[in-house]
Amino acid sequence: MNDDMLDLAEHLVTLKKGDEKLSFDGTSLGLSLLDFWRWSYSDILSNTMRGVLAEFIVATALGIDIKTARKEWEAFDLLTENNLKVEVKSCAYLQTWKQNDYSKIGFSCGTSKSWDYNTDKRSNEAKRHADVYVFCLLKHKIKSSINPLDLNQWEFYVVKTDDMTKKVGNQKRISLSTLQQISKPINYPQIKQAINI
Repeated sequence: MNDDMLDLAEHLVTLKKGDEKLSFDGTSLGLSLLDFWRWSYSDILSNTMRGVLAEFIVATALGIDIKTARKEWEAFDLLTENNLKVEVKSCAYLQTWKQNDYSKIGFSCGTSKSWDYNTDKRSNEAKRHADVYVFCLLKHKIKSSINPLDLNQWEFYVVKTDDMTKKVGNQKRISLSTLQQISKPINYPQIKQAINI
């Protein structure tokens, strides 16, 4: 294929059902996308998957359309119907692995250079790209009963980006104690009202 024939446009993602099959030479291997999801994404307590789950939780609280696939490369995590850009961060006391103590709670909040998927270029300026942050703490502390799908086990802190920057400047992380100086913990049904203030 020569360069004139390259097809490098954005790939439009459609939501999958889970029953799509893996195949080789046109023959199904008896494995489905659901098998892959179970194998790779069942550990929703792990840092990476818990973070994606937190984005989903906040998206549903805000009434964001979840029939459109998540875009992993955006400079922020969610866009509300009012065009507010939302960044979602998560943390937990408990992890999947054996622990000697609870994990110390601190959330990433650093600046970054955004990548524009329309131009395939990174910006020159490092900044916080969201209008508001939602810090999601999986606060439950008993391993035998931890369940990230139980939204009663979470608390949420909503902070306008400008307010956070006034408090922490260009710091890359914000501690729970600092966060509690500028925001009060809320529960799942209160997220939308807190964002729309």
